[in-house]
Amino acid sequence: MTEPRARNFIEEIIEDDIQSGCVKNVITRFPPEPNGYLHIGHAKSVCLNFGTAIKYGGKCNLRYDDTNPVKEDDEYIQSIRRDVEWLGFEPAAVLFASDYFDYMFKCALLLIDKGLAYVCDLSAEQIRQFRGTLKQPGKNSPYRKRSIDENRCLFLEMKEGRYADGEKVLRAKIDMASPNLNMRDPVLYRILRATHHRTGDDWLIYPMYDYAHPLEDAYEGISHSICTLEFEDHRPLYDWVIQNCECDPAPRQYEFARLNLTRTIMSKRYLKKLVDDGVVLGWDDPRMPTLSGLRRRGYTPEALRDFCERIGVAKSNSEVDAGLLEHCVREHLGQIAPRRMAVLDPLKVVIENYAGSGETLYSENLPKNEQAGKRTVAFSGEIYIERTDFEEEPPPKFFRLAPGREVRLKDAYIIKCERVIKDKNGNVTQIICSYDPDSKSGSVNAGRKVKGTLHWVDAATAVPCEVRLYDYLLCEGEGDFSERLNPESLKIISSALIEQAGADTEAGERFQFMRQGYFCTDSDSTEQRPVFNLIVGLKDSYKG
Repeated sequence: MTEPRARNFIEEIIEDDIQSGCVKNVITRFPPEPNGYLHIGHAKSVCLNFGTAIKYGGKCNLRYDDTNPVKEDDEYIQSIRRDVEWLGFEPAAVLFASDYFDYMFKCALLLIDKGLAYVCDLSAEQIRQFRGTLKQPGKNSPYRKRSIDENRCLFLEMKEGRYADGEKVLRAKIDMASPNLNMRDPVLYRILRATHHRTGDDWLIYPMYDYAHPLEDAYEGISHSICTLEFEDHRPLYDWVIQNCECDPAPRQYEFARLNLTRTIMSKRYLKKLVDDGVVLGWDDPRMPTLSGLRRRGYTPEALRDFCERIGVAKSNSEVDAGLLEHCVREHLGQIAPRRMAVLDPLKVVIENYAGSGETLYSENLPKNEQAGKRTVAFSGEIYIERTDFEEEPPPKFFRLAPGREVRLKDAYIIKCERVIKDKNGNVTQIICSYDPDSKSGSVNAGRKVKGTLHWVDAATAVPCEVRLYDYLLCEGEGDFSERLNPESLKIISSALIEQAGADTEAGERFQFMRQGYFCTDSDSTEQRPVFNLIVGLKDSYKG
């Protein structure tokens, strides 16, 4: 019996809030910016926010933080919704930050009327210069002393389009000497003439994230705003906005460590560069750590949820071994992936004493799962085995096929290598074997033991297929990701063969190719030529 998992610190906070009566309904949200595809790092946040709401009988919203129309696109909006649902979660509501533009604007006017916001004419570069450093306090803007009436008038004129982009901004009036740089009169609104995907050209000013985020939480009644650790220094500004915009009830922000994974790019900006530069073939390239890429490669949502559960929720950043993710995938696929036989580098075997025209054998779909049934497998006097399963001069402890040696063919017969045929260059092109007709798997006399068992495909019925072997995008080591790109991240095998049952497949189906690894049917497949992606190999090197 599995012992119950210890509560994480977020759950401890929530349970204390419920017990004290300060929170009655747990409401969380997952708030991505629709400027790219979700990746494995986002999966942790998705599972945490939705999983927490489910655990406490609450609800979780999917909210798009669409406050920057320059970078946002409907393609990303659709992909995010698809990824969240693929992970197994249904949002209580699908919302947009742009739903609250009027509310945010009114809150900005409130701050102006309270003398807590002002219109500033400094350029972006000047604002950076005036801001100071971690060791030196900032300097007040020369426009900081504008009157409330003047600020209100200028802000309304900004909204009406009286000024050019970047000519003026609205800033909070807090403390230019604050040790927290985020509190040194941050920008709340900027002028930006860009067509928004939902509001069109209705707005010429747009709120900044640090201002919009707390107001969105407040408007939706979020009880626990769960963010990654890089927003810890932004929490004082979050609280300042909530307090001074008189939000009631007031949400609270809590931070957890983001996911860092070995040999994995976790930045949307860098991932976008890989796509734009043609290093990968789109956001759903199976080498990408995007959820769409992992889905196409064959990872299961169950395995990703298991992975996120295992890594837990911490307050400090650390790096997780990518081997743990593969371990979770391998563990789940071992339970659900039907077995098939595929030969990646075929070597022909002719069984010279096989007299029949062929026969039908039976093979288990899932070992230890009788309900999964068996499939039929064609067998004849000509088959293909893996080229690496034959050695003319075998090294020590080589228990596969060699001259004079016997091996068992999986769910078939024992064969013995009698001689080989070579081309003019000395390469083995064909193996001539004999078989023991009394050694058929499942028969009364099948008990004769040999050391090696090989997978194979029938020459007459095997289907040509393409197999794509994937590795990490990054090589091990330190340094810029562009210098660590793995030139061996994709190897395409175009001469592979698969048994008939494996060829009759649809995109997204997962299999274990016996003795090879776990594979998924790719969307590039056709009826004439299936394409398979390597998900993970059979060997598990992770040591947790």
